[in-house]
Parts: sequence; structure tokens; C-alpha cells
Amino acid sequence: MALDAYSQIVSSVAAELTPKVAAVTAGRGSGSAVVFTSDGFLLTNAHVVGRAKNGTVAFSDGVSGDFIVVGADPLSDLAVIRALGTTPRPAVLGDSDALVVGQLVVAVGNPLGLAGSVTAGVVSALGRSLPARSGSAVRLIEDVIQTDAALNPGNSGGALADAEGHVVGINTAVAGAGLGLAVPINSTTRSIIAALMSDGRVRRAYLGLVTTPAPLPPDIRERVGQRSALRVMEVVPGSPAAKAGLRAGDLMLTAGRKPVEDAQGLQRLMFADAIGRPLPITVLRNDALVDVIAEPVELGLSTI
Repeated sequence: MALDAYSQIVSSVAAELTPKVAAVTAGRGSGSAVVFTSDGFLLTNAHVVGRAKNGTVAFSDGVSGDFIVVGADPLSDLAVIRALGTTPRPAVLGDSDALVVGQLVVAVGNPLGLAGSVTAGVVSALGRSLPARSGSAVRLIEDVIQTDAALNPGNSGGALADAEGHVVGINTAVAGAGLGLAVPINSTTRSIIAALMSDGRVRRAYLGLVTTPAPLPPDIRERVGQRSALRVMEVVPGSPAAKAGLRAGDLMLTAGRKPVEDAQGLQRLMFADAIGRPLPITVLRNDALVDVIAEPVELGLSTI
């Protein structure tokens, strides 16, 4: 019997990705990981590998071997590992920014004891935020993909793919009955992956602000040419933001001379190249535009 179009897409994505998704065991943790380079690098969740330095991978064709942890970043829940043996051809990383609500997605994992686990569904929401923690540092993973493709615990670290078989997310959590979440593959996470591969960690800049997105009144929208901004809810005493003169109640319009309309707009600037460099910031305060210069420091235990 001929397959319908939906089944053809799901089965072709499953056939393409199942061989490229490994079962991962690291210390007490386990989950899945996706081969994304031809020389044995795999992408998974930071919570799958935990504090482990190495572990084992097993593919659906029965091939297994050891791996080392190249780098893990709990604040994005991403980790890069490298298999010490041969690996299948890599999966193709896509771009989650091109996703739309209602689009078909396929979740592919490799829970231990199962030779590949495939579920399908649709993108049920975009732009969700997921809190991630490392010690006492808390950061929001922005633009998380919400899907109704069923996720089992062993699917963490596995692939969320579009109809072309391109990996657009790394499955990370079960949000509730019938809902799963995936860390997006976009320009921000590609920078994180590159940092993990080159340095084993992600250096982040720190301003010392607590913010929330806020819509701008119509008259201000016309004046500044953007629809929303970040309202400063709290400024950490002694932080770079405090030293720059930012105050609670300010509406941050731009940072680094680029519009800031959501948390990711600021977070994507807060990587290594911003540390110790002047960062121009424009805020709206009492209906007046105020320009300040902040100098972010490196996020670390001393800044938290």
C-alpha cells in the first residue's frame, strides 16, 4: 500500500536521521546525541552529560564506542562531544528562525535499548523561554521551540528536524502532556556551538540588569521606529549597568547601536567579544532619550 504524503515525509526523515542519532551514556546520565560533523563531533544537551568528561555512544546499526566531552554550556543546555571511533555521515543543521507555527517536525532520538525512536507533530509555539541554571547564574534560553511531537526522557539531546531532514532543534525537555521543548538551532546557538568546539566553554559578558520585554506606546513607536523595548526592572548594585547610570524603569531601546526588542536581542550581544569593550546603550527615561556607555565584564562567580 502506498504511503500518504505525511507518512512519506516522516518515514524519509526517520530513514535519514535515525542512523545519525546516537544513544549516549555519561556517568549517571543518558540520552541522545546528533552527529553534526564528518570528524565525529556530536551535539547533545548539557544536562545529558552533566559533569562527566567521557562516556559511550551507540548507534542504531550496532556500532558503539567511547567519547570525550569537548564542552558543555548549562546556560544554553547544549554540549558538544566527540566520538573516538567511526561515526555515520553528519546530519545537516538547519535554521529554526525559518520555522512557522503549524509546520511539520519530526523528533528523532535513540533512548537506550531502542534502535531509534521517531515521533512526529507540529510546531505548536515559537518564542518560548526556558530558564537554564549554572550554579547561581540563571539565563533564559530564548526562542525555544514547542512541539506536540511526543518526547520521552531518553530523547533528550536528540534531533528535531523539519520536513527536509534538517536539524532545527535539540530536544531538551517535556513541557507537559503532549508538549515538548527543543533548543533552537539559529545564529545564537551556532555561536555557542563554535565556542564549545574551540574553547570548551562559552564566555559571556555581564551587565547586571533584570529586564522584561515591554511594548512601546504608539507615539514613541513612531518616534524611535520600533514596536517594543526592554524595561529595566532591576539594576544590580556595583554592576557595569549601575556604573553606567542605568536605572530601574528605563526602557532600553538600543544596545551596541542595534534595536533591542526582546531578551535575545540583548543576550546575543553578551558573548566574549563584548567583555571589557564600551557598549553604547540608549534608553527612554521620562520621555527623554538618554545615551550611556557600559563596559560589560565577564560573567563568573564574582559577578553573580
